[in-house]
Amino acid sequence: MKKVSFIVFALLVVITASLVAQDKSESTTPKFDPLRDSFKDLKEAVVDAQGSSKRILLDVGGEWCIWCHRLDGFLDANPELKNFMHDNFIVLKINWSPESKNEKFLSQYPKVAGYPHIFILEKDGKFLFSKNTGELEKEKSYDAEKIMSFLKEWAPKKDKS
Repeated sequence: MKKVSFIVFALLVVITASLVAQDKSESTTPKFDPLRDSFKDLKEAVVDAQGSSKRILLDVGGEWCIWCHRLDGFLDANPELKNFMHDNFIVLKINWSPESKNEKFLSQYPKVAGYPHIFILEKDGKFLFSKNTGELEKEKSYDAEKIMSFLKEWAPKKDKS
């Protein structure tokens, strides 16, 4: 009986370890980094956006923020949303945390009431819209229809040539 219990325990350990390793390797979502230079990142995003005719989406939050992780997880679990977002926006994660509040960078935009928060910028970096992501929530997660509607509303208009 002890041998069977040990084998079951060993299998559970191996399965759990492989699931954790798989989860970490599949996550392609960038993290909020307090050491990044938001001004430099935005300059690079403007160059990329102008070259690709995309708008810029600033995702403001931090690694401490449960709703930031929920939003990232929700987008990862909904490839249609994630693909649409990346097809139409250059996405920048802007850190806000006790280590780096990014006050100088964020002072150029409307005040943020909670996190995560989204700012939409034109491809030249001009501010267009501020979005409280609480309006995109549904229970303890997010609403795919609300997010897609928001993204479609602010996606760049395609030329009909």
